[in-house]
Amino acid sequence: MIEVSSVGPATEPVAPTPLLNRERAILQFNRRVLAQAQRADVPLLERLRYVTIVSSNLDEFFEVRVADLVEAGRRPGSGVSRQDLQAVAAAAHQLVQDQYALFNDIVMPALQREGIVVLNHAERDAGQRQWVRHFFETQVRPLLVPVSLDPSHPFPQVANKSLNFIARLGGRDVFGRENLIAIVKVPRVLPRVIRLPDALCGGRQGFVLLTSVIRAHLGELFPGRTVESFSQFRVTRDSDLDVDEDDVANLRQALRTGLSTRHYGQALRLEVVASCPSDLYGFLLEQFGLPEQALYKVNGPVNLVRLNQLIDQADGAALHFPRFDPRWPEAQWPRAQSVFERLQQGDVLLHHPFQSFEPVVQFLREAVHDPDVLAIKQTIYRTGT
Repeated sequence: MIEVSSVGPATEPVAPTPLLNRERAILQFNRRVLAQAQRADVPLLERLRYVTIVSSNLDEFFEVRVADLVEAGRRPGSGVSRQDLQAVAAAAHQLVQDQYALFNDIVMPALQREGIVVLNHAERDAGQRQWVRHFFETQVRPLLVPVSLDPSHPFPQVANKSLNFIARLGGRDVFGRENLIAIVKVPRVLPRVIRLPDALCGGRQGFVLLTSVIRAHLGELFPGRTVESFSQFRVTRDSDLDVDEDDVANLRQALRTGLSTRHYGQALRLEVVASCPSDLYGFLLEQFGLPEQALYKVNGPVNLVRLNQLIDQADGAALHFPRFDPRWPEAQWPRAQSVFERLQQGDVLLHHPFQSFEPVVQFLREAVHDPDVLAIKQTIYRTGT
């Protein structure tokens, strides 16, 4: 028996345990992902994939984590200060800068040495330019709808993570209006990376980015006008789906409404190319209601996630990780044996993704056709009420 007495010497107050900042920890995790792209023992296209994974992770980071942080910073007593927001922004800016430095200085030159090149307009020869022009005229131009801003054409709605061009125009349009700013939305149905025909590339694998195709012919979208300056841009918005189940009578309708509006939530980050003139990115910051710390000027393509399409199209087995095929657990479960027969002998533990998911599918198939099975119920991972 242990007796506990409430009378005793005074104890020193215990200092609170310092906690890691969640947002800074996520950025540090992505530094570890980026470190994989720096490893010379990782196949080259997989190094590029790690670079794109960082971009994809940062998209989600801004859409959810930064969105929550900004919202908390507006609430008195939340414990989130302006300094906290600035510290997270500074760490994110440094990560993006390091990411593009690795992309430009190490990964892309290494790919060029392997004969995989991404050609901009200045690097394309006459035959390649002719092919690109034909692709633009037949596949791209019919889907482009340039919008020159004026009182009857205000700044358009820009969806979350959509790719766009902003241009400053000289001269006047056919109606004599001096509308200086135009927006061109890049259609999402078009491939972001296009492989050139091998016959035009002299033994190399040649690719062009869709933005490079549009950029080369941007002036043709504005007849009689001159494009004085331009830039790609992309805005990241709050996409966190926040549904209060206690206040919602119809959860299905609430989810449907939330999903339809989440592409146009509060703007959180603006990405432009490093060469974007200050008057253009200043105009965009004003339109999206963003402070300058939310501006990310990148030295390369806006949104590196699209380079995944290059990885998928490029040839070279040695530049990828060896293909891994999950195995059937033959030692535990002969493939020819019925699921129900095997389970009568004992439980089977499957380790995915190293072992095949096919036994689970076979389990369902046999259950569907078994006349003794009255119902099939499954637990679905990570769902709410």
